[in-house]
Amino acid sequence: MITFVWAEDENGLIGKDGELPWHLPADMAFFKEITLTGDVAMGRKTLDSIPNPPLKNRVNYVLTRNEGFSQDGVEICHSKEELIERASASDKPLHVIGGVSLFNVFLDEVDMLYRTVIHESFEGDTYIPDIDYSQFELVEEKEGTVDEKNRHSHTFQIFKRKQ
Repeated sequence: MITFVWAEDENGLIGKDGELPWHLPADMAFFKEITLTGDVAMGRKTLDSIPNPPLKNRVNYVLTRNEGFSQDGVEICHSKEELIERASASDKPLHVIGGVSLFNVFLDEVDMLYRTVIHESFEGDTYIPDIDYSQFELVEEKEGTVDEKNRHSHTFQIFKRKQ
């Protein structure tokens, strides 16, 4: 099973200068809860955005065109096919966590979407690719709690591809 896990603002913005444009600990907790159920796949720039990589207690696959790239603790892949082959050795879900190019690579294969919508508009330079939500069913939606640590109104959504 292939999933996407991401947060976006009300305009589909997901990043600014290689980082998240907001601070939302509840989303980080949601991200961790979901991704700990399987392995993660990301591009090299997404890996670079992670403090102290790799993500712990998950196999971290990095898809990159750079044949000379190496990083301790991650599985480097140079094609979609190589990544799928290596990840298929596990029966765990493969959670695609970014960036945009990786979301585009797996857009036709994704089975589940784990989306956090932040109900504000931020400045940034990176947007989630167009997803045809008519191919998916919303199976769960939960409003996030706004408090002193989580100052932005947000909603957690889970979609499953229609059969």
